[in-house]
Amino acid sequence: MNPLLFILCIGVGATIVMDLWGLARKPLFGIAPPNYALVGRWIGHMAHGRFFHNAIARTAPVRHEHLLGWAVHYLTGVGFAALLVIIEGTAWLRQPTIGPALALGVGSVAAPFLLMQPGMGAGIAASRTPRPATARLQSLATHAVFGIGLYLTARGVHLMLST
Repeated sequence: MNPLLFILCIGVGATIVMDLWGLARKPLFGIAPPNYALVGRWIGHMAHGRFFHNAIARTAPVRHEHLLGWAVHYLTGVGFAALLVIIEGTAWLRQPTIGPALALGVGSVAAPFLLMQPGMGAGIAASRTPRPATARLQSLATHAVFGIGLYLTARGVHLMLST
């Protein structure tokens, strides 16, 4: 399989795993899944030069923010899959292992902690939220699940190609 197609499959697959985890959190822990429309709102306002908000939920909506947010979410997943292959090389695609995928997944929590949350008004590492420690733990768990998703999806694609 073409490495770019493999990366696309891994990124989308891992993001789906992450989203399934987000849905499972509601019945398991009473935690609502993320609202990617707010990510779309944040990105949409960037086109007008506004990168930081006091509270993104109270910022004016942008056209198609829901679609934009989900697109950015999945493109980000594909971007992190590409980063994994850049770091590990295409040999990892032929023999995926959990270590690098999990490390990248956990490391990817830097993006929301240092970019998204401050930009959307939640502060660095959710410091301006009502329960920062809980928010941080949830972000870390979600990104660890993303890393596991990278591995599982790579393994699945590899197995499908081997048969």
